[in-house]
Amino acid sequence: MEIRDYNGTGEWSAEAVRQRYLVYCERHGQTMPRDLQPQVHVEGDTRWIYPIMEAVTNGIRDGDPACVELGVEFIESAHKQPFGRILHAKVARVLRPAALRPEHITRLRARILAMLVSGQVPHEYHDYAKLLRRIGLGDGWAAARARVDESNPYVMRHVNYFERHGGLL
Repeated sequence: MEIRDYNGTGEWSAEAVRQRYLVYCERHGQTMPRDLQPQVHVEGDTRWIYPIMEAVTNGIRDGDPACVELGVEFIESAHKQPFGRILHAKVARVLRPAALRPEHITRLRARILAMLVSGQVPHEYHDYAKLLRRIGLGDGWAAARARVDESNPYVMRHVNYFERHGGLL
């Protein structure tokens, strides 16, 4: 049987995510952790194992604090994988209404503003910008704004978005 595992290896493999999830559950006092499993599709002699981050986004949507922790880490990681753009955008979207702790907000702001300053505004940055608008620009906005590359139209599109909306939803 041919297996196509889209989780990859390392810290974002399905097993590594499950292990970190259990650590975060213990840290948050969650006594009934969810069973994080990647979606599997079998057709003939081929088995596709889709990224476990899909299960994590469901957990974030359900208010699971350990999944929120994994989602914040995922945004910070800039991890490249199959379906990565879609997954990063989806995680940013489900984090918007989530109950974020102050340290999550600080970490997300730092990551999203650092991307803007470095000129790294990939497709999923659209959803990152909406997340930043929801949590607010914070004290780092003035310093970040002074360091952006104003000749980059993609960067300036987001700078103008933040200035137009004041970073508040």
